[in-house]
Amino acid sequence: MKKRSTSFVTLLLVLHVLFLLFFILLLVTKHILHSPWKFCMPLYCSSLFSLQLHGAYPRGLGNPNSLFCFQSLLLFSPTTKVNPPSLTMSSLLMAGLAPEGSQFDGRHYDSKMNELLSADGQEFITSYDEVFDSFDAMGLQENLLRGIYAYGFERPSAIQQRGIVPFCKGLDVIQQAQSGTGKTATFCSGILQQLDYGLVQCQALVLAPTRELAQQIEKVMRALGDYLGVKVHACVGGTSVREDQRILQAGVHTVVGTPGRVFDMLRRQSLRPDHIRMFVLDEADEMLSRGFKDQIYDIFQLLPAKIQVGVFSATMPPEALEITRKFMNKPVRILVKRDELTLEGIKQFYVNVDKEDWKLETLCDLYETLAITQSVIFVNTRRKVDWLTDKMRSNDHTVSATHGDMDQNTRDIIMREFRSGSSRVLITTDLLARGIDVQQVSLVINYDLPTQPENYLHRIGRSGRFGRKGVAINFVTLDDARMLTDIQKFYNVNIEELPSNVADLL
Repeated sequence: MKKRSTSFVTLLLVLHVLFLLFFILLLVTKHILHSPWKFCMPLYCSSLFSLQLHGAYPRGLGNPNSLFCFQSLLLFSPTTKVNPPSLTMSSLLMAGLAPEGSQFDGRHYDSKMNELLSADGQEFITSYDEVFDSFDAMGLQENLLRGIYAYGFERPSAIQQRGIVPFCKGLDVIQQAQSGTGKTATFCSGILQQLDYGLVQCQALVLAPTRELAQQIEKVMRALGDYLGVKVHACVGGTSVREDQRILQAGVHTVVGTPGRVFDMLRRQSLRPDHIRMFVLDEADEMLSRGFKDQIYDIFQLLPAKIQVGVFSATMPPEALEITRKFMNKPVRILVKRDELTLEGIKQFYVNVDKEDWKLETLCDLYETLAITQSVIFVNTRRKVDWLTDKMRSNDHTVSATHGDMDQNTRDIIMREFRSGSSRVLITTDLLARGIDVQQVSLVINYDLPTQPENYLHRIGRSGRFGRKGVAINFVTLDDARMLTDIQKFYNVNIEELPSNVADLL
């Protein structure tokens, strides 16, 4: 009899665990409220209470009573769908109200961020204890200082004042700062300070989400380390695999690259991980998103166990912080609050275009203003880049365009022309919003509003680099009005209607 009772409890326990895992899956995929399997919940609850009666409820699975209350609430609370009334542009912008569960849910962001940052006893912080007002006070090598000053830096930015030294000390760091404030130079300086230049083996690995950003980091690293004799190479897709293998075989101190090509070089054993002791993720929110997360984990598994990890980005959503816990050791956090994220010095405006069809006419009207300075126009799809480029050229307006479907050589030529100033207006997708540094850009136009809050910040950060003044103009249809309101609430910023004297602002 006792044996039968034990078998019964074991069976119930197995059923309980299986049901629990299954309903967690449904909950995560948001199908539980629409799934016919929810009617099996009474069977699950019966097994749970049978286990409780037999005194066999396992500790690790929490309190069964609280679980039952949560699951009952989940299953039996009414779900109503309310269609909001039709609103005009002015009423939406004046109301300043974001719907519950909207894409830009600032309250959820703040509560999740505070939860993550206080989980291990650390308070929500925006600075590091040590702040250095000059590069000379940081204890950097003399030849590194020469490279920093030759690059054009005179005094460190806010993130550099707080971020360079902890990285130089070998600490794991999570650093967030506004676009155009010198994050790239922060981790490049930290890497260059720690390299053993007598050992021509890869000692630092830097990953970036796009080829252009990886190549830009390589240039910054090479320039800052000019007097140190640093050997750095960019491993990116769209270039010769054999050339990568040849350069890596000859020996480098640092590799900068995109995840796909770097993993390929590791898999081929062309890139040896034995001496790598610094690992940096730039634009970490994008790197740790669904598209790159698995590749990052695969690469990290091949690296030495004892390694310093640096995570850098202009935005650091809670999901990115949560994932970094898996491979960071008590990191120093230098983060800014959500309402401190918007960029000082960049004036932000909107243009009411009512309908999508009116955007092109508005852009053509603004073209003379665009050509005064260098400008970047953002749209949301690659196909729209091609469409808008053709439309602008058919109206006798000179524009350049770049997106991810173009081959690497074409993209390099277009970016080189834009940086040199021979091309004045560039149409692109969010490909360019991530870390591409073109100092002369002072006007950004969001032809389409971005679909993610982080990308709004990255986009408008293309203007006003390193404290220069800039202007961001958002084209807003009636359908976009709520999105614009959400962006204003998320970043705690007021975006005004575009004045007639926009040329005077540039």
